[in-house]
Amino acid sequence: MEKSRRRGRPGHDQDAVLAAAVRLFNTRGYDATSMFDVAESLGITKSTLYHHVSGKEQLLTMAVDRALDGLFEAAEAALREESAATVRLKDLIRRSVLVLADRLEFVTLLLRVRGNTAAEQHALSRRREFDRIVTDLVKQAQAEGGVRADVDPATAARLLFGMVNSLIEWYRPDRGAPGSIADTVADLAFDGLRHR
Repeated sequence: MEKSRRRGRPGHDQDAVLAAAVRLFNTRGYDATSMFDVAESLGITKSTLYHHVSGKEQLLTMAVDRALDGLFEAAEAALREESAATVRLKDLIRRSVLVLADRLEFVTLLLRVRGNTAAEQHALSRRREFDRIVTDLVKQAQAEGGVRADVDPATAARLLFGMVNSLIEWYRPDRGAPGSIADTVADLAFDGLRHR
């Protein structure tokens, strides 16, 4: 039995549609972007666009899930390690920077959702779940003595990811290799700027 193929104009598959939508959502805003805008940016008709997706909400869900899936994969990889919690936490920070660099437009969109639609509420729920994973890892690192115990674990988790998430404001591939930037962020998060 032959695999079913996505219909539509050649060169415009679902990934191309999603990429175009995310660019528009990030530049114009989700509410201000219409399906017509997405179709026009691809040089296709709106009816052709609906061969790929059911609507704008589906595009938003796919986009934020692309970012969140990467973060959860990073967390799973870090948590699988058989090492101290502090080492796993630092590794999660590093891996998260790599996800951000690889999926920059998707993470940028994720960080802008506010819960106004069902897709945004779903994204915020998944973000809270990710925050709980990081907070639990901070607690474990504190219990082991690898992280200061006088800082609230949830606050520490938010501050760590505040640093990671700030990359959406300035990171561009020409500003350095993702691995190097990931190492710098992780080192600064755990070692600080102070000369020793």
